[in-house]
Amino acid sequence: MITSLRSSPPSLDLAIGLTEGWIAGLLAPNPPPSSQENDYRLVGQWVSSPLRWAIVTGRNRHDVKDMSSLTHRRPIRVGVSRMGSGSHIMASVLAQQQGWRVRGEESPLEFIPLGPFAELRRGVSDEEPQADFFMWEHFTTKPYFDGDRASLKKIGEIKTPWPAWMITANTHAILKTDSDDILRKVLMALCEGVQKFEEGPEKVVEMLGTGELGCRYGEEDARMWLQEVEFVKDIPGIERRVLLDVAKALEGAGVVQRSVIERLTGPNVGEYEQRIGMLK
Repeated sequence: MITSLRSSPPSLDLAIGLTEGWIAGLLAPNPPPSSQENDYRLVGQWVSSPLRWAIVTGRNRHDVKDMSSLTHRRPIRVGVSRMGSGSHIMASVLAQQQGWRVRGEESPLEFIPLGPFAELRRGVSDEEPQADFFMWEHFTTKPYFDGDRASLKKIGEIKTPWPAWMITANTHAILKTDSDDILRKVLMALCEGVQKFEEGPEKVVEMLGTGELGCRYGEEDARMWLQEVEFVKDIPGIERRVLLDVAKALEGAGVVQRSVIERLTGPNVGEYEQRIGMLK
């Protein structure tokens, strides 16, 4: 989606995506450009809850029984959908949390870009697997590790240490003469949509069961998902605290440079923040 927002002309004006991907795209490897017509900015926060990532491998992988099986493995081969994706960035965060990555030393992870979800599943399950594990959203992955006929097994999980989803807009769309009013109306419409969504939880459970929302959950999983997700009531803008917390976590995981944190906490932070998005 970042490519679509930055393309010329952009093929997207507005997008909802994973927080870590958006912020890493703006901050790594270099600071965002001071002026670039075809770039993107953060304009709103979609949820206040984290994303629950399942850590999975092939069901018959006897060499990867649990997370401890990976501790002394070098390199640790991680299947990712693409470089820069949530599955890539969160693997770096996982390595930091597990103590696999030592600051100043080369990362123990070897990232294997495998493509979409189906390719990731094959990448850890084939007779000659390409990766030791991959990470994907828990409830989407559950049908593939839950049950006797499942092709995967879950060896752990991790939650993002930040709100899972944010909203971005292409800078060309934002800078149009009438864009402020249009963007405000779009964000307010999303607020109204969230309100209606939360007024009918039983309808949501039904829609998740039929696949109408683009995914299919059993009733128990649908209700559990509803308990875990918390939508933001006041969508426009991003809290500065959230931006800095994400940036610090990404710096610790080796995704962004230390100089980024120095800019975000330095005397000229206001100018730098303007290049990132609508902060509050």
